[in-house]
Amino acid sequence: MCAMARPRKPLLSTDRIVETARDLVDREGLAAVSTRRLAAELGVSGPSLYNHFRTKDEILEAVADSVSAQVDLSMFEDGREWQTALHDWAVSYRAALRDHPNIVPVLARGPGRRPAALRLADAVYGAMVDAGWPPAQATSIGALMRYFIMGSALGSFAGGFVDDASAYDPADYPHLGQAHLLAEQQEKIDERAFEAGLAALLDGLAQQYRQAGM
Repeated sequence: MCAMARPRKPLLSTDRIVETARDLVDREGLAAVSTRRLAAELGVSGPSLYNHFRTKDEILEAVADSVSAQVDLSMFEDGREWQTALHDWAVSYRAALRDHPNIVPVLARGPGRRPAALRLADAVYGAMVDAGWPPAQATSIGALMRYFIMGSALGSFAGGFVDDASAYDPADYPHLGQAHLLAEQQEKIDERAFEAGLAALLDGLAQQYRQAGM
């Protein structure tokens, strides 16, 4: 009678390490990530991670790039008008950051050498130059969009108010009588603010574009 084979542990791979680290960051934040903790989550010995990543920072960079890779870039390739493409890209970018808010501080450092982040920057810049924007202005548009999207993902405006009417005494804050209700409508308020800001930003760029005769 043949003995039953023991179930094999999944092979350690770069993708598996990044996925596990991303889940850990999502659950507990950047401070929770260490090689020891990751090794425990993966069920391996700590030194085995060094065959794939030399440092914790390299792991976090890879996690950040895996989030950048979730951003849709097809709108820059399928003929959409530049304003529409920027809008659709911004919505996709913010959705990726909203799903993984704890990694935003790493993403905010800039693309560095991360491949997906560099492809993202290249796609935006190339699309703006192809639309007729001068290179210097195309660079500024990419920076402006990044500031806006990253800023919207760093924290919730509505979520910053406490669900306690007594915190907003009319004698001290005469215009904040309904502020304690904001938190319960956090997603709706934040989405509406993002769309309003994005529309205003794109309208301003469109006006510059027309005035320059591009």
